[in-house]
Amino acid sequence: MLRYAAIDIGSNAVRLLIADITQNEKGYGFKKNTLVRVPLRLGDDAFLDHKISPKKIDDLIKTMSAFKNLMDVYHVSSYLACATSAMREAENGAEIIKTIKAKTDIDLEIIEGQREANIIYSNHIEQNLDSKKNYLYIDVGGGSTELSVFVNKQPLASKSFNIGTIRILDNQDKDETWDEMKDWVKANTKDLKNLAGIGTGGNINKLFRMSGEKEDLPLTFLKLKTMYNELNSYSLKERISLLKLNQDRADVIIPACEIYLTLMKWTGIKQIYVPKVGMVDGIINLLIEENLEL
Repeated sequence: MLRYAAIDIGSNAVRLLIADITQNEKGYGFKKNTLVRVPLRLGDDAFLDHKISPKKIDDLIKTMSAFKNLMDVYHVSSYLACATSAMREAENGAEIIKTIKAKTDIDLEIIEGQREANIIYSNHIEQNLDSKKNYLYIDVGGGSTELSVFVNKQPLASKSFNIGTIRILDNQDKDETWDEMKDWVKANTKDLKNLAGIGTGGNINKLFRMSGEKEDLPLTFLKLKTMYNELNSYSLKERISLLKLNQDRADVIIPACEIYLTLMKWTGIKQIYVPKVGMVDGIINLLIEENLEL
């Protein structure tokens, strides 16, 4: 059994996906075998202090060591480990990469926003969607939001913006970045008819599950707005105790809603599709493209 692994070191959580590679007449695909998520919150350090603290570095090394052991046990033959927004902004990012290599033998790459958008795009979600529609692909993370515009299933433009859930919670999002995102999205979608949204990221996946909507059906703007208002009416403690949200989800879900709703409002998008994929899925697809589909 051929197995690949993807490691995503995000601003809110660190994830490992181990996937079994499959093949059929259409080519290669994968089946998720094991997914581990550790809420390290590196963004709090990176966006406020511009460096990762010794405590969080220690936690990250322990996590990477555990991931390495799991990859060995599962006989993973190829992996890619990517760090995004928090590590991009941490002044000690390069130093941390060297330490992780020395202590865990994991090669870690700090990727730029554009490469992050490209990896997420490797999921090729647009191939399964209605060709009569145009799409704005929105991936919301802890430190950044990646946007891509698809017309006739082809990517027209994509850009990464330093607006994310942890950044908003820490009051580190800037008005000019919001303005830049608004100008970009309006310029790239203004002439598009039948525009729908595609939303990825842990928060929109959670919102979709909470909505009770049927698989493959989109979430409407109205439904998302209603859910946002309801979530916002609860305190953080109530979201954890009454709504049974994980502690590291209960706070970020609010700013995530705000980002999706704002983008939908700016573009007039009434519906957003929520496929269950993210950065780690994109990494596995990238590994398949690089290793198998030559």
